[in-house]
This record gives sequence, structure tokens and C-alpha cells, in this order.
Amino acid sequence: MDHLDQLEAQSVFILREAYRKLKPLAMLWSLGKDSNVMVWLAKKAFLGRVPFPVMHVDTGKKFPEMYDFRDEYAKKWELELLLGDCPPVEEMDPSLPPAARSAARKTAGLAAMIENHKLQGVIAGIRRDEQGTRAKERVFSPRGASHKWDIRNQPPEFWDQYATPHEEGMHIRVHPLLAWREIDIWRYIEREGIPLVDLYFSKNGKRYRSLGDSDITFPVESNASTVAEVITELETTKTSERAGRAMDHESEDAFERLRVAGYL
Repeated sequence: MDHLDQLEAQSVFILREAYRKLKPLAMLWSLGKDSNVMVWLAKKAFLGRVPFPVMHVDTGKKFPEMYDFRDEYAKKWELELLLGDCPPVEEMDPSLPPAARSAARKTAGLAAMIENHKLQGVIAGIRRDEQGTRAKERVFSPRGASHKWDIRNQPPEFWDQYATPHEEGMHIRVHPLLAWREIDIWRYIEREGIPLVDLYFSKNGKRYRSLGDSDITFPVESNASTVAEVITELETTKTSERAGRAMDHESEDAFERLRVAGYL
């Protein structure tokens, strides 16, 4: 097997383990490139059909193109779509910087959805190479009854053996893309022909590397207008994938504070 085959096989194994061990189970669908790859892998893992709901925690501030994509592909991929709203920013921790405080709305919205649907498992499309705090994650990552992540008390994961501890009120975050890199995601998209929101491709010399809320996400300079051109660009760029995320330019501990509290 080549590198992409190995990543695919590992992710399919993780998804099947999650489905076997955790019920009820749901997958987060942010509408971005990583979560679309994750849905694609789930369809491969389960004979063309995703056997659990996909959840969109909606801040109400996504780009119009993202909502159009959601409505189109929820039908095309025959997904059971669960929608959840987020509380107003005024209810978030006022000590957080502005963009992080805005992003915290999604943390609260996700917590409410997990509680409402009594989920034991939540599949998320994070990768270790995205951000330093995410590099500390496990594949099967327990969250306490208050949805908090204890970075210093995580189960060991040897030889693809994943622990699924369960106590009242807790849940497990499952990360099937943890070992993937950004360029792996794009090479897999190219190989498989996976649909994407077209904001990822250059218009007037700019494109989005990462998609979030429209008021705190900004494009980067780029002329890459096809998947092949994006891959070529990524092979040489020194710009961070999250360079267009306002939250990542605020205080150093803001992202980690959000992650500990339950951020995606």
C-alpha cells in the first residue's frame, strides 16, 4: 500500500472501532475539507452509507457557499443531518480575546447537542499538524462530565488498542484523521474526487486555507485555483494553514483554553 492507502486503512479501522464500541455515536460535519474527507471515509468503511448522524453545530455565521454545500450534499450523500444552534457571544467568557470568545459559541453549542442526544461518542476531523494543542490529542480522547479535556490524564494508545472508559455524563471524542497532514488531505481529495466548497480555490489572487465563521476567517494570498495547484503550493509554502483564522493571532493560551473547555 502507498501512504494514502495506509492512512485510509487506519482511518477506516478507527471509524469501525468507534461504531462498534460507542453508541449513540455521531460525526461532526463542519463542511470543510477535513470533515468532507471524514464523511467520505465513513462511506467507505460502511459500504457506501454513513450509519450514524452527522452534526452541524451552526453559529449562523458561515459563508453562504458553506450552507449551499451542506444542503446539497446532505441529500446527495443521504446523510442523517442533525442541526444545532449556538448561544449568543454575550454568554461566553468575557476574559477571552474577541475572536476566541466568538469561537467559544461553538463549544457551548456542541455541548448542548451532546447532552440533548446523550452521545457516548463524537467523531471529529482534527489533525495533529494543524495546531500545537491538537498535537497532544489521543485518537480516542475521553471528555469529562463537564465536557472538559484533561490533557495530563489521557489513556495510552499502543498497537491500535483504544480505551473507551465510560462514566456517567462523559463521552469520547474520536479522531480518525489525527495522523493525516494537510497535504495528505489534499492528495486524497485529488485521488478520490471528493467535492469541496469552492472557497478553497483562488479568486482574484486569494483563497481560504481553512473555513470557519465569515467574520473571523480570512483568505490568504494564493493563485491556486485547482486541487493540483493547491497541492503544488503546499509543497513549498511556509504559511500556516490557520493563518487566516483570527483566533490564532490572539493570546497564546486562548486556543488551549478553548480546547480544554471542549472546543473542536
